[in-house]
Amino acid sequence: MPSFASLSSLPDKGSMATGITYVDGPRLARAVSAAADWVAAGREEINRINVFPVPDGDTGTNFTLTLRAVHEAVKSIGDAPLPETARTMARAAVLGARGNSGMMLAHFMMGFTEALGDRTMARAPDIARAVRNGADRLYQSLEDPREGTILTVARDAAAAAEPIAQLSPDIGQFMRCLLEEGEAALARTPELMQVLKDAGVVDAGGKGFVRMLEGVVRYIKGDPILPAAPVPEGEDRAYLPAALVDVAAERDFQYCTEVLVRGDRLPSANEVRAVMHGFGGSTVVAVTGDILKIHVHTDTPEAVFSYAARWGRIDATKAEDMRAQHRHLAHGERRPVAVVTDTSADLPDTILDRHRIAMVPLQVVFGESTFRDRVELRPEEFYRRLRSSAELPTTSQPAPADFIQVFRGAGQEADETVAVLLGSSLSGTFAAAQAAIRADGLEGIHLVDSGSASLGVGLLALRGAELAESGWTGARIAAELRRIRIQSGMLLTVDHYDNLLRSGRISRAKAWLAGMLDVKPILSLDPHGNVVPVERVRGRENVEARMLAVLDRRLTPRPRVLRFGVAHADAPDVAHRIQARLIEKYRPRDCLVTLATGVLGTHVGPGAWGIFYQVEDGKTSERGLELDDAGRT
Repeated sequence: MPSFASLSSLPDKGSMATGITYVDGPRLARAVSAAADWVAAGREEINRINVFPVPDGDTGTNFTLTLRAVHEAVKSIGDAPLPETARTMARAAVLGARGNSGMMLAHFMMGFTEALGDRTMARAPDIARAVRNGADRLYQSLEDPREGTILTVARDAAAAAEPIAQLSPDIGQFMRCLLEEGEAALARTPELMQVLKDAGVVDAGGKGFVRMLEGVVRYIKGDPILPAAPVPEGEDRAYLPAALVDVAAERDFQYCTEVLVRGDRLPSANEVRAVMHGFGGSTVVAVTGDILKIHVHTDTPEAVFSYAARWGRIDATKAEDMRAQHRHLAHGERRPVAVVTDTSADLPDTILDRHRIAMVPLQVVFGESTFRDRVELRPEEFYRRLRSSAELPTTSQPAPADFIQVFRGAGQEADETVAVLLGSSLSGTFAAAQAAIRADGLEGIHLVDSGSASLGVGLLALRGAELAESGWTGARIAAELRRIRIQSGMLLTVDHYDNLLRSGRISRAKAWLAGMLDVKPILSLDPHGNVVPVERVRGRENVEARMLAVLDRRLTPRPRVLRFGVAHADAPDVAHRIQARLIEKYRPRDCLVTLATGVLGTHVGPGAWGIFYQVEDGKTSERGLELDDAGRT
């Protein structure tokens, strides 16, 4: 039942002007985005108190990444009707669910969406029923429901939701009271679970849920979604409950395992849970449409994957060593070297998250609107806008203040930082980083001018992260990346000349003649990072063969250690076709395919695509430490 505080905070009917009285698709999308940002700002605090079901310190990260997936999905569909937005939200939650908390959040969102049905507008009572249905769906999804968790917080808040909604049509008032009930339920969790009481914390999953509600309330009130205050230096590892708690014997499995299955005839969630019970514990299963998502803690992840393959096509798998995570928390180790790049790097989120690579956003400008690349404007949304925009976008480098913020964050978790950035001949981004270091007196930062763009930047940053994880110092990593840069390169073609003309890379007369003759260029970068023509090819259908032939000449004799990246500007078919041919011919260490962000897309236009190759052969000499960023001694 609602608390006295909640009831007394509501206005009498008709006593004051009503605020927001309904939610539609765009309002739901914006609320989800605010919730995702506010949870992300509190991620580390949620990680810190994560002691149940296992103290691996990743509940905040998993909750954040799940909400990020939801945010990106609803943003990609634009201002859609409420039913489409809600269904997109629920589906994205299942596909993007990370860890136990993410799977539980996905079930809540599935129940919430189910209750909304086909309504194009939802009022306070509709939202209250949806919250209750979300809590019910979450409870039904669990094999072993435990009080004192996110389940309790969601259920108790939901129990208060429906009577509160009857007292005022104002959704802002309703959400504030819902938040109060969630906070009260969260405060009670230590009384319901001994492990929380012993550690002196509330439940981490419940904390994430409450913070999600708080983000929505802040959005309605117009409060800023600010980053959480940092832990004072010297106290960041002083008290980590997750590091001090031992894992209960019945829950002491090694791997947090997830598998995503697609199929036309999937089993029921109950059937899957029954099977997974034989593999481990903490099982959460979600089935929606042609998607089956399984989360289970087990000692045999490969056996889980093999069994799940009986039900359909395996699309994704994950197995994280929870015991290693717990050891890391207990030791409180700082990283020797952190790696930073900018959003031109075009690395997938999965790689950025796995290697903890931080990004500084460039800016993309459409008319009077300015967006932080990849943060406020995802690649899919960029190309949607590009197709409908009457004028071409432009880009702008980050401000030094943006670099200072990211460099300071890296300095809190590592002794040194290596920053791999967009080529200085292509952008002022590198100069902005230099200015940031001077302005803030930062130390221990090694800047690497990639001399490239897109995955030319990204592959270097990835190699830098791998070397950092192998124990290399910042100076050695920077020297090695400069050596690799010299023997790597790019081949790029464009489908239209408008964007190149705007960037000043080609004269108008040449563009007109090329268009008349259906000539497609093959472009590259010279040793100074300037765009240069390599060949001209008549007809789009001939470009692929010619580019692969040019590439083969450059890679003869064949390197021993080679990586590829294929970046495309809304041209996925050709990108995946090229990827298959590169893998077949060269058997590279990696061959990434990525949709280029607005930074590259602005300058090359839709239909462009490029091959980025990175040759890692050769030895690193101690003399390499003396190279400056231009490769000079």
